[in-house]
Amino acid sequence: MDIFPALIGVLSDPLLMGWVLLAAIVGMIVGAIPGLTASAAIAMLLPLTFYMEPLPALAFLYVIGKSGRYGGSIAAILFNTPGTAASAATQLDGYPLARQGKASKAMKVATISSVIGDFTGEILLIAGVAWIAAIALKLGPPELFAVNFAAFIVIGSVIGKSVTRGLASAALGILVAMIGLDPISSTERFTFGSFDLTNGIGLVPLMIGIFVLGEVFAQIEERGKPTELVQGGHDAARDGLTWAEYKPCLPHVARSSFIGAFIGMLPGLGSAIAAFVAYGEGKRRARNLDEWGHGALEGVAAPEAANNAVSGPSMAPLLTLGIPGSTIGAILIGVFLIHGIQIGPTMFLTSRDLVYALFACGLIGIVMYGVIGYYGAAFVGRFITRIPTRVLYPVIFLTSFVAAYTSRGNLFDVYVMVAAGFAGWAMRKLDFNPAAFVISFVLAGGAEETFRQSLLLSDNGLMIFVTRPVALIFLLIGCLALALRVRSLNRQSRAAAVTS
Repeated sequence: MDIFPALIGVLSDPLLMGWVLLAAIVGMIVGAIPGLTASAAIAMLLPLTFYMEPLPALAFLYVIGKSGRYGGSIAAILFNTPGTAASAATQLDGYPLARQGKASKAMKVATISSVIGDFTGEILLIAGVAWIAAIALKLGPPELFAVNFAAFIVIGSVIGKSVTRGLASAALGILVAMIGLDPISSTERFTFGSFDLTNGIGLVPLMIGIFVLGEVFAQIEERGKPTELVQGGHDAARDGLTWAEYKPCLPHVARSSFIGAFIGMLPGLGSAIAAFVAYGEGKRRARNLDEWGHGALEGVAAPEAANNAVSGPSMAPLLTLGIPGSTIGAILIGVFLIHGIQIGPTMFLTSRDLVYALFACGLIGIVMYGVIGYYGAAFVGRFITRIPTRVLYPVIFLTSFVAAYTSRGNLFDVYVMVAAGFAGWAMRKLDFNPAAFVISFVLAGGAEETFRQSLLLSDNGLMIFVTRPVALIFLLIGCLALALRVRSLNRQSRAAAVTS
């Protein structure tokens, strides 16, 4: 197995271990800050990786994503405010436990469950990703375009509450990606005579604007809402967890880990859907049904295991097909491109050692945030309450400006970031989906390239996508996902109409 030499190599590199440790701490703190997501932190720290070697850069951001997913449980349990969207499921039982003086017990359950779920997902990724890449190598341009098409449809229709707004967000991302020079003819597209637009819209300022500034604007709008540690949080920090208390959680953790891993492999679904699916399935099978929603430890364990199990498998479509399975994956594409690493199935031929070293960093990062979280989650919670938002968000705001400018040393990127910030804030207000927008923006270039290559190979125009069986299957998968999503939303609206 390639992973064992990679683990030895990472453990023997003190500098790399330091970056992994720093990422585990930063991700946990960022995830625990209400309203600030791991995606926002990664987007803001992305320019820092320009000056790092490829492996430390990728490992740093990858582990922040992992620990940030876990860190959201701290805010959900202590503040009744989910630090991430996926932690909203943890909040249902985590906060009632905190109100009962069992905050530390709930956080320990969340930590252990997150670690088990994350390990499960990472092991499945390590075991299966090379096999998936070997299959992907056999795909030609028509098949790759069909995969991208299916990803656009799935991401646009599944993410968010509205199919129409989700697809519109994806379409807008494609449209923005087309700004600049045509890759074949080099003619200008959508530049409106602006020289700055001929190089297209930069990925870094766009992501900083959408994820960081957009979130800051949303938090400014909701200013004045106090964030207080739950009563008894300090005393509860000494509240331990016994094996007898955690043992009933194990079946839920095992089942939820596989639920999260499966959902993580599907582009666009993400950890929030995995957490709520796992919570619903756990509640359906629960023996202590009356306790769920009122302080069941299993109600914390199930969503946390699923939430973090998404992390590893969500990298599979990114590494094998170049399709990000999550917003964090979309940002990591920027790191690969910055360091000249070609993502896709050939990556396992050209950069195999790098890939498995990244997996090794992921495994070590899980252990690090698990140990830190088990013994220090309550301290992190108290630390966050001492950071005034009037200080925190201006610092984030100014850091974003510096990060956007340093990406290419171009003032125009700062203007792009500000515009993207307002666009991200407006998307949140109007229920459009920033994640679908950014992922589609990242995918658009590759999709256009494979589409044009397919037409050059074809003697029958668009019929090449129908006559190639694998391409046709992926096109049908995208259409089927859209139909099922529309059907599900129609059922929900009918059920809501009946209950009202």
